[in-house]
Amino acid sequence: MSLLASAAKVAQAWPMPTELRPIVAIGAGGIMRSAHFPAYRRLGLPIAGVFDVEPAVSAALAADFGVPRVFSSLAQACAEPAAVFDVAVPAAAVAGVLRELPRGAGVLIQKPLGRDLAEARHIAGVCRERQLTAAVNFQLRFSPGLLALRALLAQGAFGTVTDLEVRVRTHTPWGLWDFLKHIPRHEIIYHSIHYLDAIRSLLGEPRSVFARVTRHPELPEYADVSSVSVLDYGEACRCVVNVCHAHDYGPEHAASELIIEGTRGAAVLRLGVNLDYPRGLPDRLLLAERGSKTWAEAELRGSWFTEAFEGPICNLQRFLAGDDARLESSIDDALRTMALVEACYESSAQGGIKPSAV
Repeated sequence: MSLLASAAKVAQAWPMPTELRPIVAIGAGGIMRSAHFPAYRRLGLPIAGVFDVEPAVSAALAADFGVPRVFSSLAQACAEPAAVFDVAVPAAAVAGVLRELPRGAGVLIQKPLGRDLAEARHIAGVCRERQLTAAVNFQLRFSPGLLALRALLAQGAFGTVTDLEVRVRTHTPWGLWDFLKHIPRHEIIYHSIHYLDAIRSLLGEPRSVFARVTRHPELPEYADVSSVSVLDYGEACRCVVNVCHAHDYGPEHAASELIIEGTRGAAVLRLGVNLDYPRGLPDRLLLAERGSKTWAEAELRGSWFTEAFEGPICNLQRFLAGDDARLESSIDDALRTMALVEACYESSAQGGIKPSAV
């Protein structure tokens, strides 16, 4: 069977849960409006209500999406019976919210899992103490394109992977998120973390990582806006995440793609949301078989934004119902992604080896 024919047969969506639990949203910011709520409405998942520390923001979100309740307090939101909680608040506030959830509740936590690995471990401890069934919203691994690539890799359709590269060169309007200014860590923890997590879902755990984060003179309020990370998957596989957010020179040479090459085939997945953000372009998956000089486009059912946001909530609800045996982005799995992020920053701080004169 050809690579393109194989791609046409793999699933690009997470199955729906057999038991739909009401969703309570805690946090009503831009990610809820632009991604979570559109995905849930498309699937027909019931949203019971929303709470935000700014009542006008939660009221506007509820009105725009026909949500029946705007909770006046966190305690009121947490009292909703049999709910699954969707928590999208700043990382510093996550642990406090989790302590208020009903013991044993199901919860989806927005990434990153804390501002650093130490905070991630603290949040994980709160989840264990409260006996929460907790998943982290590393949604890129659930996007149609990544689900397709993961299935094809599992089938051996690419053969042995010899090269995986994420290449992003674009102009990102960081000003859309005021909280990102003046924080000590920025690009990897809030953006490239998606790629690191997705690579882990495709290739497993790397042996080590070498990384460098850089600032930009025209963006002095941001700690780091670009990065390069080299993941060690052995001497026969090159794996690189190469990201520049300061490419303010038009679309001609902009890029946002994940590239896989193997001994049998190759793929280029365009991640369109980064191009002309926040409007973005559709994702696009191109495939080629080894020895062929032509590429064929595989049909995708959607893109990272917003179809990827269907998967985490469906997997969580299915896990709670006993439909799924594994929670794909569990707290323990998310800790491994956070550990990889931490290693990137430590590597960057340590610096490289200075060449010695002959």
